[in-house]
Amino acid sequence: MFDMPNESKPKNIDDGKYIDWGKTSRDYARHRPGPPASFYQKLIALEIGLPEQKILDLGTGTGVIALQMARQGCEVWATDISEFQIRMAKTLADRENLHINFAVASAESTSFADNSFDIITANQCFLYFDLHTALPAILRMLKPNGKLVVSHFSWLPQVSAIAKASEQLILAHNPKWQAHGYNGRTLPDYPGMQPTFHYSGYFYYDVETPFTRESWRGRIRASRGVGASLSEAEIKKFDDAHTQMLDEMTSADFTITHRIDAHIFSPGVVEGSKTEESLS
Repeated sequence: MFDMPNESKPKNIDDGKYIDWGKTSRDYARHRPGPPASFYQKLIALEIGLPEQKILDLGTGTGVIALQMARQGCEVWATDISEFQIRMAKTLADRENLHINFAVASAESTSFADNSFDIITANQCFLYFDLHTALPAILRMLKPNGKLVVSHFSWLPQVSAIAKASEQLILAHNPKWQAHGYNGRTLPDYPGMQPTFHYSGYFYYDVETPFTRESWRGRIRASRGVGASLSEAEIKKFDDAHTQMLDEMTSADFTITHRIDAHIFSPGVVEGSKTEESLS
């Protein structure tokens, strides 16, 4: 059993503004689509997400990655710091009769036996982890030949005028929100992974993701800058303004360009690398 708070307040993110993903659970489950099938196909080509593999999904949210891995025949465990997110994830798994072992826990406090998992995943959540604590725990729980997969599915406001306008509206209602302006020209960087882990692969590509006005409103409400950090009254005020904006600038159906990236790490250092040499 895990005894953890339902909310997170990460340091140095949005100037310390209080973040509670549990408030977004309903919109998150309905309107955050998660990566498309092609993402999982690319992982399978890299022998990630194969039947009977033991998978741990950290920061699972409403279980987007965990659910798909279970559909593929993996044995899946999933944790999240938010009790409400875990409740929603369980509801979605039960609807499909998928067996997933859920628990309420932060990435830093998730604890299973040594060498338990073939794959550990972290989608859209790695920036919230305290890596000084989380990385040793991940290393311990991974099998020696296991893989850590860190991934993102992010809209591109420099490509999509709708996404850019939505971001500008978020900033008008929540000036402390920092997750804006991603240009897609630079991939996330992970300094400090060595010597605990080394890169063993990565991929990235762009996809057009379909939305309606309603589903894009829900997707934006389920973001950190809106549903996870504004009050109920502030969310309604934002959503009313967002509705008017979308009615004026969009048709009923449209697509938003998203960037998918996945970074795959293996335990330890590459033989003969500078890091290994410096440790000798």
